[in-house]
Amino acid sequence: MKIRISAIRKVSMRELDEESDERHDQLQRRLQAGEFLHRNDMKHNRIRLRPWRESDAEALFKYASDPDVGPRAGWPPHQSVEESLEVIRTVFHNDTTWAIELEESGEAIGAMGYLPCEGTNLPSREGEQLVGYWVGKPYWNQGICTEALQLMIDHIRRTTDIKSLISSHFIDNPASGRVMEKCGFIPTGETCVDESLAGSDRPMRILRLEIKH
Repeated sequence: MKIRISAIRKVSMRELDEESDERHDQLQRRLQAGEFLHRNDMKHNRIRLRPWRESDAEALFKYASDPDVGPRAGWPPHQSVEESLEVIRTVFHNDTTWAIELEESGEAIGAMGYLPCEGTNLPSREGEQLVGYWVGKPYWNQGICTEALQLMIDHIRRTTDIKSLISSHFIDNPASGRVMEKCGFIPTGETCVDESLAGSDRPMRILRLEIKH
């Protein structure tokens, strides 16, 4: 029996088109489910670390306006949504500052990041990076900061040649120090004050993490 080649070609092209449509639908479903991450995103269990968005301004203000949050980390409470938006556009607009997003709600509930130590009074080494983080008060004492910090440390270890990280916490905020120590930071035995921070007259305890690549 003879089979026309043109008929085979039509069937094959139709099958390819159907397969392409199916793959496209699968891709869209995976995108909608958040399966694919921005190259600078990190995800683990309850949280995702991702770049800040301007649409996060209201959520940022909700948590950063709490007078019990900012002063513990060395910055004053936010006074308006507009101020929070400006912080997102400036302070948070870089490749090493992330929003801590709660997976179940998609809401930004805190911040995690690192930056050079220049301009601080910390007893840092050359090239050492300073770690900073905070989370909204409703999420205190739930291990979220510890999870987020470890996620960032793992990212640093995989993607950079940074040799060590330094951080600090006000002595009257020991909970922040416990987060660092759970992630491997070791107290250096030093304290300092930093005039660039809100509450600059309060002494800070210094901790360091050696990065093993």
